[in-house]
Amino acid sequence: MKKLFSAILLLLLVVGCTAAPPLAPTATPAPTALPTETAAPSATFTASPIPPTATPRSTATQTATVTLTPTLSYPSAGYGPMSFPSNVNPLTGLVVAKPELLNRRPIIVKVENLPRDDRPQWGVSLADVVYEYYTEQGGTRFSALFYGNDAQTVGPIRSARFFDFNVVRMYKSMLVFGYAYADLYSALLSSDFSNRLVVEGTRWNGVFTRFEPNGKNILQADTRTLADAMTRNKVDNARQNLDGMLFQEPAPGGGQMGTQLFTRFSGSIYNRWDYDAKTSKYLRFSDAADDVNRNNEKYAQLTDRLTGVAISMDNVVVLQVSHSYIQRPPQEVVNMTLIGEGNAWIARNGQVYAVKWKRAKQTDVLTLVKPDGTLFPFKPGQTWFEVNGVSGTVTSKDGVWKFVHSMP
Repeated sequence: MKKLFSAILLLLLVVGCTAAPPLAPTATPAPTALPTETAAPSATFTASPIPPTATPRSTATQTATVTLTPTLSYPSAGYGPMSFPSNVNPLTGLVVAKPELLNRRPIIVKVENLPRDDRPQWGVSLADVVYEYYTEQGGTRFSALFYGNDAQTVGPIRSARFFDFNVVRMYKSMLVFGYAYADLYSALLSSDFSNRLVVEGTRWNGVFTRFEPNGKNILQADTRTLADAMTRNKVDNARQNLDGMLFQEPAPGGGQMGTQLFTRFSGSIYNRWDYDAKTSKYLRFSDAADDVNRNNEKYAQLTDRLTGVAISMDNVVVLQVSHSYIQRPPQEVVNMTLIGEGNAWIARNGQVYAVKWKRAKQTDVLTLVKPDGTLFPFKPGQTWFEVNGVSGTVTSKDGVWKFVHSMP
C-alpha cells in the first residue's frame, strides 16, 4: 500500500510541473492583414498631374445643410480664437445656413478606410474636420466630425481606437462607432464620456442602418437622428465651448510653395493631395493598390458616395504625434498622445507652413502656432489632419512635399 501511495504522489507531482500555464488575453486582431514592409521610402520627387475634379453623381439625395463659403465681406481680422458669432462655426470659421445646428454637441463618426472595395465612403465630404491616423497592420481609419452639417448616411462605420479619447474630449463630442476590442471597450465604458458612446443597439434605434451590397454587411449612421436619440436617452446635447481656432481669409506670408502633398502611412496606405487653384482647395487621391516596395504608387481620386462630389479640403495639416505600443505586432494596439505640443505643417492656398500644434489640456481644441508662439490662421473651411509619428520624415522639392509616418 505504501508503494502504491508513493507512486500516485510521484505521478501528481510530474503532472503539476508540466501543466501549461493559462493563456494571457490578447487583443482582437485587425480584420485585414496587410503586406509587410520590405523597403525604405523612395526619395524620388515626381509631381503628378492634377486631374479634373470628379463629376458629381446622383447616387443618393443629401438633404443636409451645406456650409456657406467665404465671401468678400469676410472680416479682415477673421474669426476666433474665441467670441465666435452664434451663426459662425468655430471649427470652420464659416457662417452656417442653419445656426440652430451649432446649438448641440459635435458628432464624431468612425469611418473605414480599408478594404479598398468599400470605398468611396459615405458622407465624408460633409464633415467639418477629419482626422486620419494609423491603426494597425499598415491601415488607417478616419474620425470624421460633423457639426455645421448633418449627413443622412455616414459610413462604413468601424470600431474605435485609443486615439479617439483625444478627439472626443477635445470636441466634447458624441462618438459613433462599431464596438472595439475588449480592453478598449472597457476603457471607453469607464471614461468620463461613456454616456456619449453611440453603438448599435436598442438604445440608439433609428441612428444606424445596415447596407448589404453583394453580401456585405456595412454599418451606416444618420447624424440627423442623433439629437432625438440623445433626448430620449437623457444625454446632454447643449452647445459646447469649442474656442481655440483662428480663421483668416488672406494667406499669411512666410509659406513655401505647396502644390502637392504625399502622406504615406505604410506599403498599403498612401495619399496624395493636389492643390486646385480654381477652388483654392486640396483634392484627395488615395492608394489604388498596395505598394510595399514604395516605388509604384497608384492613385484614385476619392469621392463621396453620398453626395458624389470629390473630397476636397481647405486645409491639410500634418501632425507629428507621439505613438506608443500597448501591444506590439503582429496584433498591434497603438496609443497616441495628442496633448502638449509638436511639429506640424499646414497646407492652405497652395502654400505650406511649418508650425507647431498645441493643446494644453484634454478639453482644449487643437490649435496651430507660429514659431513666435502666436496663433497661425486656418483658411476658413474644412480641415483634414494627417496624424504621423514623431520620427516620421518630411522632405520637399519644387512645391512637392512628402510626409512619411513611422512607428517607434
